[in-house]
Amino acid sequence: MSWRLWLPFLLFFGFAGLAAYQLSQPKDDTVKSTMVGKELPYFTLPPASLERPGVDSRYFYEGEPKLLNIWASWCLPCIAEASQLEQLKEEGVEIVGVAIRDEPTDVMRFLTEHGNPYSRIGRDDLSEVQLAIGSSGVPETFVIDGKGVITYQHVGDIRPEHVPMLLEELRKAGR
Repeated sequence: MSWRLWLPFLLFFGFAGLAAYQLSQPKDDTVKSTMVGKELPYFTLPPASLERPGVDSRYFYEGEPKLLNIWASWCLPCIAEASQLEQLKEEGVEIVGVAIRDEPTDVMRFLTEHGNPYSRIGRDDLSEVQLAIGSSGVPETFVIDGKGVITYQHVGDIRPEHVPMLLEELRKAGR
């Protein structure tokens, strides 16, 4: 029997083995920012709320680490993380918000219903800042050191078990 007769079977079983291996590997849907370890790009955003000023990237160069939280009033996971953001604020963390594709009235309603942990909130109507820092969705939170460098990215909502880790990342960023 010729080896050419067996070639299709070998190719099929090789492909099936490769496909089975790939399917058995854990899936990672997280889109990581390529900006971690780099300076924030320059941006200026108008206020998204009547209660807080807008956001300018120069604000992150004032010496103390801060959280930059990308969120939206229409985002359900943003509601889920609201109490954890309040907890971080109570721990002395300064949180700067960027509201994505949102109306000021919706932002105000969200903050009234779920709390306002933000010292500043910028309005990013076209998601330009969100895309510039490598955020792929909402919510996402970045640790920014006092020199304007992104040191950590948290994808998704902040859950109670993430609070100590974020506090540690902020502590490390403050060194």
